[in-house]
Amino acid sequence: MNAPYRTVLVGTDGSITAGRAVQRAVELTVVCEGRLLVAYVGEADTGRTVLDGVERQYAGSGVVLDVRLLTGDPADALLGLAEAERVDAVVVGNKGMAGAQRFLLGSVPNRVSHRANCDVVVVHTTKRD
Repeated sequence: MNAPYRTVLVGTDGSITAGRAVQRAVELTVVCEGRLLVAYVGEADTGRTVLDGVERQYAGSGVVLDVRLLTGDPADALLGLAEAERVDAVVVGNKGMAGAQRFLLGSVPNRVSHRANCDVVVVHTTKRD
């Protein structure tokens, strides 16, 4: 039987909650013996720092990790990468934009979950340990 998720995508902004989504994406990818795309959408210097940290953190995890720096609207950028790379699943945290921006645009997780052409795994990242 083929693994259900050969390529998984997760976005991160370097926050603690995004880190929880990345952790779950790593776990899912290890179980599926797949490839993990980790994307940062935004300013390049900050993105490189965040992505370097993810690479260091999961260097010994056994997961095939591919990092990407993207620009533009976060949901659109993630969806574009998901389509271009033909990912099987996108992992998002349940926490997205807040305040007026969320009211006007909707949260990134909400927009990704409604527009993705693949499975979307929503990780409950705001729970207290």
